[in-house]
Amino acid sequence: MSGTSSPVAALTIRLETALRLVAEIPAALLVLAEIGVLLSGVVARYLLHTPLVWSDELASILFLWLAMLGSVIALQRGEHMRLTAVVAPLSPPARARAEALTVAAVAVFLLMVVPSAWDYAADEWYIETPALGMHNTFRAMAIPVGAVLMLVTALTRLLRLGWRDAAFGLGAVVVLSVLLHLGAPGLQALGNWNLVVFFVLLLGAAVLLSVPIGFAFGLATLAYLATLTRTPLTVVVSRMDEGMSSLILLAVPLFVFLGLLIEMTGMARAMVGFLAALLGHVRGGLSYVLLGAMYLVSGISGSKAADMAAVAPVLFPEMIRRGANQGELVSLLAASGAMSETIPPSLVLITIGSVTGVSIAALFTGGLLPALVLAVALAAIARWRSGAEDLSGVRRPPVRDVLRAFVIALPALILPFLIRSAVIEGIATATEVSTIGIAYSVLVGVLVYRQFPWRRLYPMLVETAALSGAILLIIGTATGMAWALTQSGFSRQLAQSMAAMPGGAAGFMAVSILAFVVLGSVLEGIPAIVLFGPLLFPSARLVGIHEVHYAMVVILAMGIGLFAPPFGVGYYAACAIGRISPDAAMRRIWPYLLAVLIGLIVVAAVPWFSIGFL
Repeated sequence: MSGTSSPVAALTIRLETALRLVAEIPAALLVLAEIGVLLSGVVARYLLHTPLVWSDELASILFLWLAMLGSVIALQRGEHMRLTAVVAPLSPPARARAEALTVAAVAVFLLMVVPSAWDYAADEWYIETPALGMHNTFRAMAIPVGAVLMLVTALTRLLRLGWRDAAFGLGAVVVLSVLLHLGAPGLQALGNWNLVVFFVLLLGAAVLLSVPIGFAFGLATLAYLATLTRTPLTVVVSRMDEGMSSLILLAVPLFVFLGLLIEMTGMARAMVGFLAALLGHVRGGLSYVLLGAMYLVSGISGSKAADMAAVAPVLFPEMIRRGANQGELVSLLAASGAMSETIPPSLVLITIGSVTGVSIAALFTGGLLPALVLAVALAAIARWRSGAEDLSGVRRPPVRDVLRAFVIALPALILPFLIRSAVIEGIATATEVSTIGIAYSVLVGVLVYRQFPWRRLYPMLVETAALSGAILLIIGTATGMAWALTQSGFSRQLAQSMAAMPGGAAGFMAVSILAFVVLGSVLEGIPAIVLFGPLLFPSARLVGIHEVHYAMVVILAMGIGLFAPPFGVGYYAACAIGRISPDAAMRRIWPYLLAVLIGLIVVAAVPWFSIGFL
């Protein structure tokens, strides 16, 4: 560990180990507790006809603790969403300085949050929950406790970087703070143009320097409020609480866990095996299988990385044996990730419903056909690009083998339909339905596929908490940022200017597509929709665009940005899963992305694909 003495290095290692245990064990137990509480609520209401009036309340209390402890784990593992494309090519010394600046920025944000979070939690003592009669402080304490644990994590990481780099990082942040303080009168004189300084220049610089997106949002917001307003920072903490505590968002960790579960139990492999038996013998057939598998698996896991990781290892070896170019395979995999963004129960669908008030059941219904349109477009490109495929030695399997593969896959194929029908029939809410899927997957894994390695359960629970915490912290800080922009009057001005776009609804839609492709590339889907969804959806309604139709268009546009090089994080995730250098697919992905864009334009032009079955 450069720049650190041996005793300091040993101390930081012991401290980080202790912090991991403090965060990981309770977080894993909280995931299990949430599953148990929500599943008990469904059983009591639907089967026993005696609703548990306290189940949602308890789930909400536990959820904030899960979100904050998950954020701590994600910070410890370096798994918070961040843009690394700018920093990665730097020399090792420059990269170390950039990392020190990043960690220092995170630490300063947490230093600003901790006192206000304690004050906010203390103020919540006077509020009692209606069903359990608990002081709300017991729930709100999750924010200061999580912030303190993250602060200690950031400081230990600074120690590990060495005192020179740490001093550079902290010094740069302090100098920037002093400059903002001294420049406050001049910034005040700019009126709303000062928003550019904080939410374009400062935020953009933080994102480009690889500050995790959630912390970049929070830092820009706190810097704006502390420099130019007298707003108490407890308001930002309360907005973060509001953003992270929506019970709808509890579907995020539960669907993440469900996605990991179907991979562990062999359900995903069974689905892919059946599709391969059905189509693997035709030209381009395995490409169709990949698209079909992504369509099915996306409907279960809600996590793009989990989707791709479940499908690629099963199909890629045989596709390579048939002569497929590895860059071509990763290109198709990435494009299929963009295609499947609207397939329920996508985390983006759940998030968009949470922050805009659009019915999640309507979003689940409306998301199937737009993805199918894009799948058809991708299948056409895949057929054209598979001309050199070597089918020698490939035989059409007997009907008996296809039927056998279908029977094996049937328990897994039932799951997507079980989840969707449970929501549509009112058996469970969009939040609760994941617990039905989890219970079903456990039973199928244990009794049918006989594949349930218990030793993998704890790492899966911790991974669920980490990914969920990374997502939910972004939602929390973006909610605070959106509030600051609304208070400044920016949201009203944006809505007015968007509604006044030439071309009416068509012009508004075109500008939205362009904007969300860029936002998806830079901010990823969830941060972009949390930040701009509440601002733009009212404008879409004003110009006569159905909110479900608009949701499908912006989600697919963000998907293109997310999987488009050179900035799209999803593209690099696909390369990592396929074990292919990003350079190998960079030139080959564009026809596939063009097919997705054409499909998006068709979906935007024909609202029926999104709202025809509502």
